[in-house]
Amino acid sequence: ALFLGSLLILFLFPGERLSEHPPPASFSPVCGRPRAQYRNVGGEDSMEGEWPWQASLLWNNKHLCGGSLISNQWVVTAAHFLGSFTSGPSFLTPLSLSLGVKRIIRHPKYLGESSSGDIALVELERPIQFTDYILPICLPAASVQFPAGMKCWVTGWGNIQEGEDLPAPQTLQKLQVPIIDQRTCKYLYNMALGEKFPPKSIQDDMMCAGYAEGMKDTCKGDSGGPLVCKASKEWLLAGIVSWGEGCAIKNRPGVYIRLTSYEAWIHNHVPDIEFVPEEKGRNIFGNAGAGWAARTSTTTWLLLLMGLLLIEG
Repeated sequence: ALFLGSLLILFLFPGERLSEHPPPASFSPVCGRPRAQYRNVGGEDSMEGEWPWQASLLWNNKHLCGGSLISNQWVVTAAHFLGSFTSGPSFLTPLSLSLGVKRIIRHPKYLGESSSGDIALVELERPIQFTDYILPICLPAASVQFPAGMKCWVTGWGNIQEGEDLPAPQTLQKLQVPIIDQRTCKYLYNMALGEKFPPKSIQDDMMCAGYAEGMKDTCKGDSGGPLVCKASKEWLLAGIVSWGEGCAIKNRPGVYIRLTSYEAWIHNHVPDIEFVPEEKGRNIFGNAGAGWAARTSTTTWLLLLMGLLLIEG
């Protein structure tokens, strides 16, 4: 075990503490169903609460990586997140919450850069209260398959390009990316792109999303964040931002840890969590996910300010 510090979390409505104004008795939170309505115009800021499961893990007010709220006391992120810092969000907005972290559980299969098992669970120091702006993302059961070509979304505070931090006011960014079939994903990474980018192995618990031509992709600081896909009724956490080569490099799309590979492991540590199954005879995705904007931003997140953390393997 490695002891690192102490962690905080704080969710606020404008000028009000949540503890002073709890949600009405009729409030019934459902995973993966934000209450905000979306705009179909690219380049505009999204409405508050668009990604109510989004988390930022920070150390000494420095952004480490993203994460996703999956229950009232657990966040899922990447196992490699204790890496270099980026500028990231450096302040609390009126709708953000800071809270302490009790422990972090890394998957024992994770061995380092580009390896399998790049997933970790963060247990919060106490359960949080769900609101219109703080809701968990739904988790897909192992039986769920995300079809190639499906348009999904990745969010984060990472660099806007190689070596360039997200500028002030450091608003959470979103990017629409298509799922890439596994065969193409492996083929692209099996190609060497000169001496700088040798071939890499894509493991079974990994998936690619993005564009073979590059131009749009995740970057440093987005790691651990969510790749979410819209089913017919709710959003599902398809993947966790894991690794890539450079930022938006041609033939090097973003690589994500496939959530469906870790249903049993997550359930072992969070027994009461539910997974959305693939129902026989019903397409849970329908026509969802098509025709949405390519990139915009939002200002609501779960802010994890890290101090002493217990890391478990």
